[in-house]
Amino acid sequence: MRFLILLLSSFALLNPFLQAKPNVLFILCDDLRPDALGCYGSKHVKTPHIDRLAGEGVRFANTFCTTSLCSPSRASILSGLYAHTHGVTDNFTEYPASMPSFPGLLHDAGYATSYFGKYHMGENNDDPRPGFDHFVTHKGQGKYFDTEWNIHGKERKVIPGYYTTVVTDLALDWLRQQQKSTPDKPWCLFLGHKAPHSFYTPEPKYEHAFDDVRVPYPATAFQLDDKPAWMKQRLHTWHGIYGPLFEWRKKFPDDRPEAVKDFENMVHGYWGTILSVDDSVGRIRQWLEETNQLDNTILVFMGDNGLLEGEHGMVDKRTAHEPSLRIPLIVRYPGLTKEARVLPQQVLTVDMAPSLLELCSAPALPKSHGKSWVKLIQNGDDAWRTSWFYHYNYEKQFPYTPNVRAIRTDRWKYIRYPHGDGSPDKHMAELYDLQNDPGETRNLIAKPEHAALITELRAGLARLMLATGLTPETDKMPLDEGVKSELPDAKIR
Repeated sequence: MRFLILLLSSFALLNPFLQAKPNVLFILCDDLRPDALGCYGSKHVKTPHIDRLAGEGVRFANTFCTTSLCSPSRASILSGLYAHTHGVTDNFTEYPASMPSFPGLLHDAGYATSYFGKYHMGENNDDPRPGFDHFVTHKGQGKYFDTEWNIHGKERKVIPGYYTTVVTDLALDWLRQQQKSTPDKPWCLFLGHKAPHSFYTPEPKYEHAFDDVRVPYPATAFQLDDKPAWMKQRLHTWHGIYGPLFEWRKKFPDDRPEAVKDFENMVHGYWGTILSVDDSVGRIRQWLEETNQLDNTILVFMGDNGLLEGEHGMVDKRTAHEPSLRIPLIVRYPGLTKEARVLPQQVLTVDMAPSLLELCSAPALPKSHGKSWVKLIQNGDDAWRTSWFYHYNYEKQFPYTPNVRAIRTDRWKYIRYPHGDGSPDKHMAELYDLQNDPGETRNLIAKPEHAALITELRAGLARLMLATGLTPETDKMPLDEGVKSELPDAKIR
């Protein structure tokens, strides 16, 4: 008998997945800028619960989305693939039911899986999705107050209250039920916040939290002379600083200096929604501590894409400029590292799925454009990327951003704007030295001393795209019809 026990123990040691499996709590925010969190340097937004996670785990200093748009980015997080491969290239396309995802693979490996909150792949579909035992979402963007929820396909009902509080309540209810019914079963819970996506509406207790903070337009909003002409054309549109600012400005366009007050109010509203997210993180952490599950839970806090807040005269995202690309990522799990770390290497949305599957000792994705960062954190990885590519396709529903193809290295960024029909680009390209100009204030594309570098970056961009199956023949994109002034349909804002 003793021999059998020793044999089984040895077998378990050789098969880590037979040991206690870690839980996964994935908290995803929408349009969250890293610099709106205390641990990423915010001077005004206090986020003690999120900061505590960063102080106990890994704060990724340079995390980026491969397409700065909600649905494509979320699909890349789930699948480990670029948008052209998973097929979700806009905010209206459903995540393919046959496409593997990391929650689905965890489910197949014995995890209880759930999704709560904003899913936002398939604009008008709030039905349960494959790979999840329990699925609670809503159609479209949802509302900050009194959203109508689809409770796992069994009922639709309006739950009164503030979105961030309600979705946290729903998630905690499920966790309590799991703890009661199957306490030994590992779980993966995906919590999708609406916040801080527009239209920015803080919880009443935070409505006036930043009234005394002055917020000017960024300096780069007025440094456009060496930039592509489409950026000036965008200034007075839905995605420009002189436009409606997600309805914070009632009369527009308005380029008067005093109209900056509308911009300031918009930013205050944005910041206010984040304070409630921090409260939510604190509530869930407290439950994990009370149930002795904190240290056996991989706790991920992340944003889906970046956000422009006036930089280069723009609001929203979609472009390849730094505020549009950068996202916060914090991972707390003692099984990954027991000491707090700040990771400087470039990490992408497509890295999340392979990394989490490795941490859970689960089967790998059949295909991934990303790479697990587990080795990078624990032992270093000399083969880690020093460059990657970004792409975005022009949207007729939001005609304010051209087609974008870009490469970002550890130092340089090169951006081009294909017309979409194979003809020469109709917009000026951009080149930035991120080491000496992190704010992208000086476009170096016309400097003759950089001609060889531009050639090298263009070749690098082509190689990176080819590695994911994109060639001039296969890289299909819509025709760039130019920046337009009309507002988008109210149903899809």
